[in-house]
Amino acid sequence: MKILVETSARHIHLSEADFKILFGKNHKLTAKKFLSQPGQFVSYERLKIIGPRNHIKNVVVLGPLRAETQVEISITDSIKLGINAPIRESGDLINTPGCIIAGPNASLETKKGVIIAKRHIHLNNKEANEFMLKDQQIVSVKINSLERKLVFDDVVVRVNKNFSAAMHIDTDEANAAGISSTVYGEIIK
Repeated sequence: MKILVETSARHIHLSEADFKILFGKNHKLTAKKFLSQPGQFVSYERLKIIGPRNHIKNVVVLGPLRAETQVEISITDSIKLGINAPIRESGDLINTPGCIIAGPNASLETKKGVIIAKRHIHLNNKEANEFMLKDQQIVSVKINSLERKLVFDDVVVRVNKNFSAAMHIDTDEANAAGISSTVYGEIIK
């Protein structure tokens, strides 16, 4: 079973309240490029993440707005920022660290929400049935890149009617596998 493997670089999901603080109450989140997941997009808006040790500028905001603000970084980013971010599934923000987020209108300090996204596969219900996979199932994915073949273990399957088949890994994981263009992985149960 082959699955598209996409690299998910550092990004921020904002709540509506935090978006208004950072960009102003009349500003609208503006789509620049739509992503493989239906309704999800890269926006023109950018922010700065500030940690105890350092900062990272020009971090993309993904849309649409969410119920809670979430900052997704890599382990390398975590070290640079001085934030001990846990590896978590998106939305699992209990007992996660916060950071300072600086925008064009203001800055705010989050009390939680900084994570390293657990590698995962998005599937809708039909695709999950075709792949014979279930929500929250753990699989491995073999990457056959030209020079750095690699098997990713502990990949969580996430099934939702609004998803489209794709595996998401962060930039550290993509670099480890030598991924620089479109690549497909083989799901191993």
